[in-house]
Amino acid sequence: MGLDDNHALSLDSKHSAAYMKSPAALMAILIIFSMVSGCFGSEEKEDVEYDSPFTFDQGEIPSTTWYHYAGTVSSPFAVNAIDSYSITNANITHNLTGNNVPFFTQATYYGTGWDTFEPTIGVTSSGAIFFTNYNGLGDGTHIIRSRDQGQTWEDVGPFGMSDDQGQTPNSNDPYLYVDKFNDKLVKFDMHALTAMFVEYSDNDGETWSTPFPVEGYYAPQDHQSIASMPHGNAIVGDVVYVYCINTGSPALGAQCSRSLDGGHTWDAQQIGYPTESFGNQCSGLHGHVAGGSDGSIYRGNPSCEGPAVYASHDGGYTWTENTITTEVGMQQGWHSHEVAVAVDEDGNVHATWISTDMMPWYAYSRDKGETWSSPVMIAAPTVKETGFPTIFAGDEGRVVMGYIGEVVDCNEMNNTTAKHCGWGGYMAIMTDAFTENPLITSVVVNLPEDALDITSDCGNVRCGGFGDFIDVELDDEGRPWIALAHNAAGTEEAIIGTLVTGPSLYGDVVQLYDLPLGGVSSLKMI
Repeated sequence: MGLDDNHALSLDSKHSAAYMKSPAALMAILIIFSMVSGCFGSEEKEDVEYDSPFTFDQGEIPSTTWYHYAGTVSSPFAVNAIDSYSITNANITHNLTGNNVPFFTQATYYGTGWDTFEPTIGVTSSGAIFFTNYNGLGDGTHIIRSRDQGQTWEDVGPFGMSDDQGQTPNSNDPYLYVDKFNDKLVKFDMHALTAMFVEYSDNDGETWSTPFPVEGYYAPQDHQSIASMPHGNAIVGDVVYVYCINTGSPALGAQCSRSLDGGHTWDAQQIGYPTESFGNQCSGLHGHVAGGSDGSIYRGNPSCEGPAVYASHDGGYTWTENTITTEVGMQQGWHSHEVAVAVDEDGNVHATWISTDMMPWYAYSRDKGETWSSPVMIAAPTVKETGFPTIFAGDEGRVVMGYIGEVVDCNEMNNTTAKHCGWGGYMAIMTDAFTENPLITSVVVNLPEDALDITSDCGNVRCGGFGDFIDVELDDEGRPWIALAHNAAGTEEAIIGTLVTGPSLYGDVVQLYDLPLGGVSSLKMI
């Protein structure tokens, strides 16, 4: 799942070495120095104490937390930030200053009591968290809500005239989006792979609109996604909504539609890529769209050269194609995952994807997607395979990436000495992505004995409640929340992972206040 049995022990041993000299060695040097200095004068010298930046008042580093540097194209392996030998071998400049400082970090998850499929989440400015529930009380999907940071949950519908009317009658895929610019909840449902319906709430899910149809020209329609951005094209309100769907056709590619009146009406679907590329798309599987405060909107998609981000700066009417890299390709197979995209508060674009090595890679753009940084591998140490990439960005250069990861394949347990196997829910956090060597703080939300799934190839196929994707978002305090499913228990219960404590990704980079530990004891459907 996410941990080997020697992780905690290895951390302890590495702490003792820090990343300079051991306290014992340092003390010996000080004693010798004091003896020698006595020959040159009687001036009293003060002892110097060494403090590792990874020594925390909160205690030992949890076994579910890693501090590391990213792998590169030439050496695609995580570099342990606590081990001086690994840092020296990787030729890394160790500069833990400014925002690039370590914080004591620990993760957990909370059960919701409802199941999910392709889980998406959103957090409003009130702090309320919203999660898609696949089998609600009505005929379609419902939204569940927590007002106490994931501790308890309630079904908020949508409900109509009665408890089973007034919403989309059937949904193959639910999708939830919280408009960060106006706090609107947008619920998107796909009906029978042929039509889309939008419902929204302006009051934290207390009431919902009637479903507004979004007709499409192509079938099947799948993998719907919606985002907003402030734009002068808006007729009602200040934002333009753009939704895109996957046609399932590499030739047709993604199709997108716009709403200028708050989601009530939508224009005809148009291609979500440059017109000159029509009929020449190498993949029809697009990533979720992301809107920036500067009025730009982005979506990830494999180009013919490699992972790419498509950008629109005119409200979603025209698009440019921007290949991120030709050095690190896309995951292969029938279920190759998307390029996930996020925009930070300064308009910088961040992207992550699963490569052919089955590991998550990351790059950023500081010029609206036109050019990109060198790609880096961001998985935690010991992780051997990953899937379902997702990403969200906070203030400038602060980003959280989510994925599921596996250390030991359950089908290979007989050939190992490991006690645990299966998949875990991971988050990789950077508080200064633009520094020369960003420190990555990685966490897994579940313990080794509590795998979220035990399917051998879960990261590369549609897998239980994960479906095709998962989701991650920040609340207004800068705390990340990741939407997952607990498939191993046989219930596909919606679970939400977060930090017990760690660095804030909004405002000043400070220690987040503590939340209670959850885990398997918080599950409600077993």
